[in-house]
Amino acid sequence: MSVDLATVKRVARLARIAVSEEDANRMVGELNGILGFVEQLSGVDVTGVEPMTSVTPMEMRKRTDNVTDGDKAADIVANAPATDHNFFLVPKVVE
Repeated sequence: MSVDLATVKRVARLARIAVSEEDANRMVGELNGILGFVEQLSGVDVTGVEPMTSVTPMEMRKRTDNVTDGDKAADIVANAPATDHNFFLVPKVVE
């Protein structure tokens, strides 16, 4: 896949980025270089290779998932115009 000047200008317009003619011409070469490198990577055989989180094998640190109530229900509904047992009361909008 290669990128031409029209594609660079179209993408810049869609992204709402102001790109001068000189910058657009420079970006054509840069984007083609990036896409060429990505095409080289797609040719690498990675069967049997496990995904990594880092270049050094390590376990990800995980925090314990403790369920807490917070005990803030009354504080949350304190400024609501209408409540019932810590629930917001809203007018019915659908018949």
